[in-house]
Amino acid sequence: MRPRIAVLTLGALAGSACRVPAQDEALTTARRAMVALIESDGVRDSATLAALRAVPRHEFVPADVRDLAYGDHPLPIGYDQTISQPYIVGFMTEQVRPRPGMKVLEIGTGSGYQAAVLAEIGCEVYTIEIVEPLAANAAAVLARLRYGNVRVRHGDGYAGWPEEAPFDAVIVTAAADEIPPALLRQLAPGGRLVMPVGPQDAVQYLVVVEKDATGETAQRALLPVRFVPLVGGRK
Repeated sequence: MRPRIAVLTLGALAGSACRVPAQDEALTTARRAMVALIESDGVRDSATLAALRAVPRHEFVPADVRDLAYGDHPLPIGYDQTISQPYIVGFMTEQVRPRPGMKVLEIGTGSGYQAAVLAEIGCEVYTIEIVEPLAANAAAVLARLRYGNVRVRHGDGYAGWPEEAPFDAVIVTAAADEIPPALLRQLAPGGRLVMPVGPQDAVQYLVVVEKDATGETAQRALLPVRFVPLVGGRK
């Protein structure tokens, strides 16, 4: 039985981890084809595309759906949660304008795949997952793949990670009726927040919020989406 772990710091774990052996040629070919499709659908950021080519998505899905890992669709990961469609991962990553050294808060770790993509770019990622087994599993996979620039916390994402704020970007991978105020407070001036907003029984929209140097925010809708609900209290 796993011990309860509030914060899993992967830097310490990664030191003794071994790199995953070279991927099977068929998986590499499938991953490249997936990224080519994402690029043809409009994702253009070179760092995002390079990260998607590098991160082995099949490592982040259950064994029984691993042969579907490089299709452009979400997949179940247990506990009524999913790993997002690769295009959406690419689109959301591009929207936060990632760069090496950027400090990013992710709400909804899930499988850990989105965190890995950001980490591959060189971001420092702080990610929160409310489902404890998913948090533990994501931390283990990220450590095994040696993404030491990711910290995983089991907790309520509505509250964010105040002791590590401010963040250059916030990315939320589950939908709520409104953006949690704590996340807006923890976004640094000049930062961007990307999140699906809307009820579960109606159209949701992926929105981006930009905070200017004075702390004022501006929000705009990007595209209609469908995400699992953001679980937790409203703080």
